[in-house]
Amino acid sequence: MQVNEFKPTIVAFCCNWCSYAGADLAGTNRLNYPADVKIIRVPCSCRVNPMFILRAFQRGADGVILCGCHPGDCHYTSGNYYARRRMTLLFSMLDFLGIERERTRVEWVSAAEGAKFAKTMNEFTETIVKLGPNRKLEDLRCQKQ
Repeated sequence: MQVNEFKPTIVAFCCNWCSYAGADLAGTNRLNYPADVKIIRVPCSCRVNPMFILRAFQRGADGVILCGCHPGDCHYTSGNYYARRRMTLLFSMLDFLGIERERTRVEWVSAAEGAKFAKTMNEFTETIVKLGPNRKLEDLRCQKQ
């Protein structure tokens, strides 16, 4: 590894019932995904306010991924449909702000898909590494001195 190699900070919002369990299964099966992925467990993907994603970018995240139950399999019946609608609107806002579309992703991962969770996180990390550090919404007060 080179001294100045970019290691992105990635925030993953994972629903408690499916995606977080998928992450747990990936760990149980010893499937590797980057340690730079910071998982935040939420009750349902619909509980992720778009402001949380903007705040993550402001606080130094290079990429944000939202993982939830597959549509139709939500523990709260239709929560992931609401999340999908909100994320569609957020993508247009991010385009307006000049943030690359690839920095944000939505993925549906069930509790039995640990391999898919690990693969998704590895692919997303590779994409963010190619894009480089996020500088658009960065709050200078949040930088390490």
